[in-house]
Amino acid sequence: MNKEEKIKRFDPNGIATGEQLFGLPFSEEESDIIILPVPWEVTVSYSAGTANAPSAISKASRQVDLYDDDVPEAWKRGIFIKKANKEIRDLGKNLRSKAQKYLSALEDRDNSEDEKALRKVREVINKGGEMLRSYVRKEAGELLQRGKLIGLLGGDHSTPLGFMEALAGSYPEYGVLQIDAHCDLRNAYEGLVYSHASIMFNALKIPQITRLVQVGIRDYCHEEMKVIHESNGRVKTFLDADIKRLIYEGENWKQICDRIIRHLPKHVYISFDIDGLDPKLCPHTGTPFPAVWNLNRLSILY
Repeated sequence: MNKEEKIKRFDPNGIATGEQLFGLPFSEEESDIIILPVPWEVTVSYSAGTANAPSAISKASRQVDLYDDDVPEAWKRGIFIKKANKEIRDLGKNLRSKAQKYLSALEDRDNSEDEKALRKVREVINKGGEMLRSYVRKEAGELLQRGKLIGLLGGDHSTPLGFMEALAGSYPEYGVLQIDAHCDLRNAYEGLVYSHASIMFNALKIPQITRLVQVGIRDYCHEEMKVIHESNGRVKTFLDADIKRLIYEGENWKQICDRIIRHLPKHVYISFDIDGLDPKLCPHTGTPFPAVWNLNRLSILY
């Protein structure tokens, strides 16, 4: 049965069946949009669970209606989620156990853990991060060559670096729109080169990324502010507090979005971290940080 016949037979109002996203009937080859699952959470430094996201989202998607006001027939393009790579999943699980012990040793300042032993564990974790980077770059590169629109589904925020490198092979320049509570601009956070908190620092090493536009940032450190200020405009950050100030001064959301978009080039990679939303909307996010409004050095949490 070809794709046209599947579209004719499929009932978008019916009960979702099968194992695919939204219960859609299309194969990988028939689908325009491919979701690449990366169940990896090796470097998360607070609460874990993101490695389970691909399977959980896939299951939950079958309860979602397919009609969309902007693109009513979007489902006909085909959306397909690939099977998670078992070797990557198992490697991530193994390294996560090592990382937990490593991070606990760093947090315990009175710990007599031998620095040589810590360095060895660090090297093993960093080597695993490099393997993940290479795997994602290869998978994404092949999908791009086939003309697919890719969505990468983590896992923690360290997972898309290889994807961004693959995009650099297809586009001479592009921008990154990052919706996030955190800047993720730390250099090898906690000694881990491919930390979730270092994803955008690593992304800036890709010369094809001409602009990084960050939106909703509300938790950052001195090191990250220095990266932003010394980027010569390559990094444009819309802090959550600044956005709220604009709203209180009378700008509407459309005007603010226009401000944001003006800083982006023609081609854009969207990086969405769930903690970019108010934590009351996603209470189980790994590193929650409250929405804040700063006024004359006074912070009001709501």
